[in-house]
Amino acid sequence: MATMICGFHIFNRSLLQCNPNLLGYGLQEIRNYVGCRVLRDQKRRRWAKEYAEERLRLVAMKRNDILPIELKELVGKQIDETIPRQTALRQLTPRCVVTSRGRGTVQRWRISRFIFRHLVDYNKMAGVQRAIW
Repeated sequence: MATMICGFHIFNRSLLQCNPNLLGYGLQEIRNYVGCRVLRDQKRRRWAKEYAEERLRLVAMKRNDILPIELKELVGKQIDETIPRQTALRQLTPRCVVTSRGRGTVQRWRISRFIFRHLVDYNKMAGVQRAIW
């Protein structure tokens, strides 16, 4: 059932489907929840990247104290008309890359606190250890 190609075993799909116990032998089920919130967040990140330079330039002009008030008002109108509101950095939600959970994420590793604790408990994360009092 298994063939050897380039040193890797490639299993037949029927073997994996009929024997779910193989998941315990190094073959892990990958959970990837793609929902409307994840797609919306990806769209916002793509737009934020596209409009980053223009938004930064216009916002810097709008917040400048030296420029006349009329010019700052024109820049404010231009921001409202040409740049989508979803491109603001405050609109981006830090989501877990495993479960796509939007709350309780550990920013440094981009995973939720549940997944982080599970990985630390079973020594799956290098350099991280549970606190022992």
